[in-house]
Amino acid sequence: MAGKNVLGGELAACSTDPMTGFFRDGCCNTGAEDAGLHVVCVQVTKEFLEFSRSRGNDLITPNPLYRFPGLVPGNRWCLCAARWKEAYDAGCAPPVILEACHVSTLEFASLEELREHAISLDDQP
Repeated sequence: MAGKNVLGGELAACSTDPMTGFFRDGCCNTGAEDAGLHVVCVQVTKEFLEFSRSRGNDLITPNPLYRFPGLVPGNRWCLCAARWKEAYDAGCAPPVILEACHVSTLEFASLEELREHAISLDDQP
């Protein structure tokens, strides 16, 4: 069963190319195993990728062990909620797709903060 999004509707898919989500199902679903809460569907930017790398989380380099392809600007990805909020507070949060952000995102960021960076599900880089 699909989770709910931050708008109260059914959780939309974030990305299947690259395949994202803690469960690698294309959605930002979460569960007890997901300690990092990979629930924020973002469209990564160069600025954000550099910020994340500077904070010790390299999202550019592939890591086959975790079925992680490495990201390039424009990719959509289920990001850890705490990392998105950290980037928001630092002024470099990547755009979010509200329909694909799991409702648990709201434990870390307000809907107003998310809306400031919202793009349409249909927007392409």
